Amino acid sequence: MAKSPAQASRGRVLVDLALQGGGSHGAFTWGVVNRLLQEERLEIEGISGTSAGAMNAAVLASGYAKGGAAGALADLEAFWKRVADAARYSPFQRGPLDRMLGRWTLDNSPAYLMVDLLARLISPYDMPSFGGNPLEQVLRESVDFQALAEGPIKVFVTATNVRTGRGRIFRNAEITPAALMASACLPQMFQAIEIDGESYWDGGFAGNPTLVPLITELESDDTILIPINPIERPGTPRSARDILDRVNEISFNAVALKELKMLALLRQVADAGGGEGQGWARMRMHMVRNDVMVELGASSKLNAEWDFLAMLRDEGRKAAGLFLDEHGAAIGQRSTVDFDRLLAGV
Repeated sequence: MAKSPAQASRGRVLVDLALQGGGSHGAFTWGVVNRLLQEERLEIEGISGTSAGAMNAAVLASGYAKGGAAGALADLEAFWKRVADAARYSPFQRGPLDRMLGRWTLDNSPAYLMVDLLARLISPYDMPSFGGNPLEQVLRESVDFQALAEGPIKVFVTATNVRTGRGRIFRNAEITPAALMASACLPQMFQAIEIDGESYWDGGFAGNPTLVPLITELESDDTILIPINPIERPGTPRSARDILDRVNEISFNAVALKELKMLALLRQVADAGGGEGQGWARMRMHMVRNDVMVELGASSKLNAEWDFLAMLRDEGRKAAGLFLDEHGAAIGQRSTVDFDRLLAGV
């Protein structure tokens, strides 16, 4: 669909966001959207998110529905502060040496090491329950689900159906605390989330995040992808833990990369004259570069100290600023993702 005359006269550009998951590393995404929300030229029409990306999406859309960009900014900060407060007495804490050396890793945390070992040996169904996940209460306090259901920003949250192995997309009115928890449910650590008689695991297995509804269900032609799982890492992992962490990174990126390649192929067909007027014929993809995650290990995804979250927020804001400086003028004009490289398998 073409942009409305009023929108064109304002010089505003409809965009949609694609937000990856990755535990507390989602605070980087918070920093990116914090900066994007202050860019008056950009108008967010929709967001697809998985795991932490789904939570950022729901909080942003709920806050925006109640108070515009200012409401979204305030609610996102309040959400991440609640996450840090809930984790203040968590057993997952950095050791004294890591604190002294300024390392964010939990690799030396006794609680993390114990849980990491147990997760490889014992099913969460064989572990005693201690009263649920505190993140559920954080979500209930942070998201106005009625405002989210009725708000102007369309949200797509992905979770993986355990029985079928396929992704389920929850849209605004279907999004509940359970849907958000399902999108972030790591099967080695948590029992599956039951919704409408079906069991769900982390959405990253099926789409991290899912891109197709951004192309097929929205008017916006520009998608801004915010990745927080490194696609490339230097060297070859040697330790058992590093190998497993890299396997998980590759797995959680694989679906998104395949979806991008499929969209690139559809775009190529459209450019050749086979799909005029279709969403993929108009799509423009952009990606915010993320360098900080290569320096962080997987264990830091469970580090919810406020200082760590604030550092990631600041890095996200910085990355968004560089992205806008280098590619902001291209939004609404051309893609900044190299589709040829995607099709070449690079």
